Amino acid sequence: MLEVRALGLDGVLEILPKRHGDARGFFSETWNAERFAEAGIDLDFVQDNHSYSAAAGVLRGLHYQLPPRAQDKLLRVIRGSVLDVAVDIRRSSPTFGQWEALEISADKGNQVLVPKGFAHGFVTLVPNTEVLYKVTDTYSPGHDRSIRFDDPAIGIKWPEIAGGFQLSDKDRNAPLLTAAEVFA
Repeated sequence: MLEVRALGLDGVLEILPKRHGDARGFFSETWNAERFAEAGIDLDFVQDNHSYSAAAGVLRGLHYQLPPRAQDKLLRVIRGSVLDVAVDIRRSSPTFGQWEALEISADKGNQVLVPKGFAHGFVTLVPNTEVLYKVTDTYSPGHDRSIRFDDPAIGIKWPEIAGGFQLSDKDRNAPLLTAAEVFA
């Protein structure tokens, strides 16, 4: 079974696959194209990515790819936890510039679907966090873009992390939403 919960932005979904557990542990079917299609999620994933962060406070994002190489993303955490954030970057959308956040953790076993037209990022809440995510198009450097994680016009409420955030140069130097190339 698959439980799907709509979040505050159109198309951003929390997915809760059923866990079958006993004294040995649990089994969970995290992706099944037929079951997801029955739930209204009919996507062809073409690449799996694995991210490891050694410390709490590793912030990755806000990332996206422009059309025609835009990506839908299905993300889950296999160790640790993250605060996952999606930002609507579709200029024609009534929720343009708005964001939604959700804690994703290995303990909960939940997932998040971030559709095309959204910038995506996350911050690790505990050390040694591992994230797996599927995407519907391969990485394309020519279409890869980012937006500042702390853009005041977006106003994401990131958690307080002792020692602050650890960022890549790409993320630290990303443009604000007003200067970024986004979806029509």
